[in-house]
Parts: sequence; structure tokens; C-alpha cells
Amino acid sequence: MLRRIFIAGVAATGALSSFSLGTNAQQPAASRPRVGVLIYGSLERNPNTQALLEGLRQNGYVDGQNLTIEYRYAQGRAERLPALAAELVQSKPAVIIALGGDVVPHVTKATQSIPIIYAMSADPVQLGIARSLAGPGGNATGVTFLSDHLAAKRLEILKEAAPRIARVALVRDPGHRDNELPVAERAAKSLGLELIPVDIRDPAELDQTLETARKADIDSLYVVSSRHTDANAPRIVEFANRHRLPMVAGWGAWVQAGGLISYGPNVGEMVRQASRYLEPVLKGANPGELPVQQPTRFELFVNLRTAKALGLNISEAFLLRADKVVE
Repeated sequence: MLRRIFIAGVAATGALSSFSLGTNAQQPAASRPRVGVLIYGSLERNPNTQALLEGLRQNGYVDGQNLTIEYRYAQGRAERLPALAAELVQSKPAVIIALGGDVVPHVTKATQSIPIIYAMSADPVQLGIARSLAGPGGNATGVTFLSDHLAAKRLEILKEAAPRIARVALVRDPGHRDNELPVAERAAKSLGLELIPVDIRDPAELDQTLETARKADIDSLYVVSSRHTDANAPRIVEFANRHRLPMVAGWGAWVQAGGLISYGPNVGEMVRQASRYLEPVLKGANPGELPVQQPTRFELFVNLRTAKALGLNISEAFLLRADKVVE
């Protein structure tokens, strides 16, 4: 695994370093490259949009100065994505940037010629978008927030923080293509834990689904981040804390919302990393030859207030390892 990340990183660094950065000088609108951006939610409420603009700015690109960005956003309505992807393709941008695993397949289906850069938590190989992470092929590349060892590490951290847990509910959206369930199942066996998959297919049934899981004598939660689970994070966190269930999840936002622990990549940094591919692609690089990047740095967040409310005594050594402690 580490060798794959290293090779991908070296290849990407070489590709990026062979091109000069864009310039901040004002360019006439007609001469600016146009970039299409497709977003699942709204422009204002998507935190990844700001990370994308920051990443572009760090690489010398500013919308309205030397770049023109055309946005399409589905306002949270998945049925709008195919038409919006087609609209972007018809506008013939130089590059399309797709944010989210539920967005990317619609863009790759809409065009096999316009270069695509993406950032998502899903596995592009499982989605059929990339042949492999090292050589995606086709006209798309970008970043995935997945890393093979993450599920195992999250369970290890949860068990360390709450040693008495035995039956962990793995809350997931079965439509989200990721590797967490099989990896977590193997890790659970080695840790002496029983893993109970809990599928959230319809957010309207979330409360009932969680309550059914609770009646099966679960004593903790592992939440797989996805569009559905992230959108319902406050409800899931409230359920976990109300029933005194230690919880681990993927991004720091879960701990900020009151969850016990999160362990995973910095999503904003991963989006900024994806934006770094714009320069070489605009200069003519083939996206299919640029490796899909994976995270190499992971952040541990702990909510000490929640730990105290759950009656957990988190060790000083554990807290010293944390990148952020909410008190």
C-alpha cells in the first residue's frame, strides 16, 4: 500500500513540476481558459468549493482574472446531475472539475474527451472510472479520500478510547462505493469485535434504522462518511450521544458536531491537492496518465466533552496524539 502511494506521489510530483504556474495578471475574458465545476449541493453551502478556489489561487489561478469558472449545482437533487453534466459538456470548457463521488460518474458518462479532475471519497476503481490509481486511463484523474488501512485504524482507535465495546454498528450508505466494510470486517475479527452493518438507504428512515440497530444490542458506532451520512451527521451524533454509544467517523466535522472521535484525511487539503492538476492539464497533460492521489496524512480529532458525557477516561497519551481536542 505504502509503495503504491509513494509511486503515485512521485509520478504526480514529476508531472506537476514540469509545468509553470499560472499568472495572476488580468487577462481578457475571451482568452481565459474556462473551467466547468459540478457540485451536488449549492454553491454557498458546499465547503469544498472554498477549498477548491483556495487551491487554484495557491497555484496562480483566480476566477475572473486568468480563469473563468462556470458552475452547475444540483441543490441536493440527484436527479438533476445528468442534465447539469450534459450542460457543462455542451458549453465546451477546457476542463471539468467534479466534486463528489455521486457527481463524478455523471460527468465521465457525459464526455470521454474533455479532461476531468475530481475529488471524492468513493473508490474510482470500484466506480469503473479508473483502471487503477497509478494509471487511471481515460480522460479523468484527481484524488480519492480513501486509503486501504483507514477502516482498520478507525476501529483500533475506537477500541483504544472505549475498551469495553464489543458490538459495533457500521453505519453506511450501501450505494457509496468504498472499501470500508470488508476492511473493517477483517479488522473487527482481529480486535475481538462483532461488526453489524447498518445500511442507510433512505434518510427518511434513518431514525427507525438506527433504533432497530440499537435494539440489537450494539454498544458503539462506526460511521462511513458519504453524502447521506454526512448530510445527517447531527441526527446520527445526537442518537449516539443520547444512547451513550461511543462513535468514530471519518472527518473532523463529525467531532465538531459532537461525535467522539474522527480519523481521516483533511478533506479541504485533498480538494486543494486535486486543484493542482489543473495547471498540467491545461498545458496538455493527459489526465489518464496522471495518478489518482490518495491521502498520506491523517488527522485524529477527539471531543473531550463527549468523552466525559459518555463516562470515558481518555488517556493523556491518546490526547497527545490528537491533532485537535474539542474541550
